[in-house]
Amino acid sequence: MRVDLFDFDLPESLIADRPVEPRDAARLLAVGDTLDDHRFSDLPDLLRPEDVVVLNDTRVIPGRLAGVRNAKRGTARVEVTLLKQMAGNATGSTWSALSRPAKRLRQGDILVFDGVPEAEVLERRQGGEIVLSLPLNRADLLGVLETHGRMPIPPYLGRQADARDTRDYQTVFASEPGAVAAPTASLHITDDLLSRLEPKTVSRVHVTLHVGAGTFRPIVADDTESHEMEAEWGEITGDAAETINRHKAEGGRIVALGTTSLRLLESAANEDGVISPFSGETNLFITPGYRFKAADVLITNFHLPRSTLFMLVCAFSGRERMLSAYEHAKGAGYRFYSYGDACLLTRVGSGAEMAP
Repeated sequence: MRVDLFDFDLPESLIADRPVEPRDAARLLAVGDTLDDHRFSDLPDLLRPEDVVVLNDTRVIPGRLAGVRNAKRGTARVEVTLLKQMAGNATGSTWSALSRPAKRLRQGDILVFDGVPEAEVLERRQGGEIVLSLPLNRADLLGVLETHGRMPIPPYLGRQADARDTRDYQTVFASEPGAVAAPTASLHITDDLLSRLEPKTVSRVHVTLHVGAGTFRPIVADDTESHEMEAEWGEITGDAAETINRHKAEGGRIVALGTTSLRLLESAANEDGVISPFSGETNLFITPGYRFKAADVLITNFHLPRSTLFMLVCAFSGRERMLSAYEHAKGAGYRFYSYGDACLLTRVGSGAEMAP
């Protein structure tokens, strides 16, 4: 499928550089047979008592580190962003990372970061990726990063993360460290909103998908068949799977809060839509023509042109419907991408209309 089919004009002024406050004051566009403008705080009124909302509880690691390369050829300032742990034991761990500028690093270089013991470059890969050896186990390293690391906010923001991003770029229910990027639809959730779901008897289930750097990487191919998604690790526990399946069997809707939750659900579902416990990696790439098995409703932010995320929402709700919804959103001044507004989508052909 041609990538240019998913292109559209997006004024730069509509790309949000900060979230609104409070979080649930963000706008929410309900996309179905009609387009209805709401606030995210209206979400409890748009759900049904039998619904189950699936939340991704991954926690973004503040894994961006500024430091110095110590080498015989001279010192140089570098920045690395830790991506994924590759190996580890009680005394050390090995991580893949992105380096900037990549040309300054070679195998064997020693990197010194503020508050972090020296790290060694074990390997240099394509695209600025390196493999680092750190003399800290995972738990100790994560503790150090909470003090000395910076949040890996999206590169399109064009700035360094600050103290506000430390709070803003993390969901209120984040608990499982491992993500390079936030599950951004969940950034709109507040503790107050969660408490207002309880009287509605809307169930909540937590799953985990550690969002990788691939979420920011553009598609460079002209055809979707030539693009490969980066694998990301996820988990659905037995209890979570049982709760989701029970609600589905009783006629409830599975409401995926974010594309990460949706991709994990689809990775764990059989052809009949039954969710099995899952622990492992998924690189599921969803484009129009994909047959959804699990999710009935998707809550997600507004995405960038030609992105894998916009392709996913087109597969879920129909390309023409989504292009029309995005035109409405642009005209109404909705804010796009990670810190932007959200939309609530019904799966094409699911019969899961919006009204409670």
